[in-house]
Amino acid sequence: MTLNDATPDFVACLEAQLPEKTIGNASSAYLEEPRGRYFGQGGVLARPRSAEEVSTIVKACNSAHVAVVPYGGGTGLVGAQVMPGDVRPVILSLERMNTIRAVYPLENVLVAEAGCVLAEVQSAAQESDRLFPLSLGAEGSARIGGNLSTNAGGVNVLRYGNARDLCLGLEAVLPNGEIWHGLTRLRKDNTGYDLRNLMVGAEGTLGIITAAALKLYPRPRSIGTAVMVVSNPQSALELLAMSREIAGESVSAFELLHGQGMRFVQETLPDVRLPFTDIPEWSVLVELGMAQAADAALEEIFGAAVEMGLVSDGVIARSDAQRQALWSLREHIPVANKAIGSVASHDISLPLGAVPAFISEAGAKVAQLGPYRINCFGHLGDGNLHYNIFPPKGETREAYDTQRHQVSDLIYELVHGFGGSFSAEHGVGRMKVAALQKYADPARLAAMKSIKAALDPNGIMNPGAVL
Repeated sequence: MTLNDATPDFVACLEAQLPEKTIGNASSAYLEEPRGRYFGQGGVLARPRSAEEVSTIVKACNSAHVAVVPYGGGTGLVGAQVMPGDVRPVILSLERMNTIRAVYPLENVLVAEAGCVLAEVQSAAQESDRLFPLSLGAEGSARIGGNLSTNAGGVNVLRYGNARDLCLGLEAVLPNGEIWHGLTRLRKDNTGYDLRNLMVGAEGTLGIITAAALKLYPRPRSIGTAVMVVSNPQSALELLAMSREIAGESVSAFELLHGQGMRFVQETLPDVRLPFTDIPEWSVLVELGMAQAADAALEEIFGAAVEMGLVSDGVIARSDAQRQALWSLREHIPVANKAIGSVASHDISLPLGAVPAFISEAGAKVAQLGPYRINCFGHLGDGNLHYNIFPPKGETREAYDTQRHQVSDLIYELVHGFGGSFSAEHGVGRMKVAALQKYADPARLAAMKSIKAALDPNGIMNPGAVL
């Protein structure tokens, strides 16, 4: 289906149907993504305040065959929020739809509009003495609609699941402009196809999420955090199993850290405190959330791990300030990565048992391509690694940019061979469309295309993303 420009006549017609100052021009902030790999076509910026206004915009775009690019916080790392090319789209930002509509503490439910910043949702839950457990580095600017549209993960997936698992119901505008009123707070509803889970993770290609009913949890009364030195990823995996045997589902985070990441932090962010004078090659950041005595459980885990030879050193946080310092290190690793400049970054997932073998084999194969530095870190508890490749010290990523696709092809082939996924938590966007075409099961890919064609026959919703 051919798409049309958002012409001045179209814009004038749209403005006449909406409140004043809903429509404007998109500044450069709406036309680029954080990694600087993709840049969008300048277009019309729409900033609606309600689902009804979103409906008006989408109906007009569908009738005129004008592309709609949904925009949340702009923090996505796979280019889903920008549309390159020559066609002038409508960029639909949810930033004005930022109301916490309701909190139901006894039900452990919060209803938020899609433009609410994730940190604001967390804060609203905390005000009711509840926890919204989705937590990630961009939580101060990422918006909940984008989190759901990409099925965001973060550090607490091990215990609480991805964004999909934290969503009970949705309000959304479909590609024909109809509003789906699915904002249910029900935890059981077997009445046909699950449209909610179809919209979550669709990256704006099947409609626009405008509000969500989100699951809350009791706040842990005792939180224990520690970093422990392990000899290799296999030991880390065994430590994870031991930790869950001792603490059960209280293990909320289990992050694998590589020495290269700490060295990057040391090199670019000297004010960030490191827990060890001598940087270990491998370590894990563990957090428990319990009703009581989390520190005692951590001490039991540490003692048992030392006795089994899994851990050689460690630091258990004895105050909230120490806990924050340990998490600050983890949260600054991506910042340091950006300062160094990666040749290729990969958000991958693997079966837990395959993680050690993958890390060993990938390291050897990458070394054959060139003298790269590798920072492999991430959410070991759910098999999600950030496997990032950097130039040698003193050189820039631009010098190796011609090898970027070769490096990524190598990593994705290995991941596929181990039964993993080339996209664990960031989505497909525009960056990984070719990888999906190559690695997806043919029947699944055909079904996805059929769903897209059925719901969005004019192809207006985020064209070029995912499919």
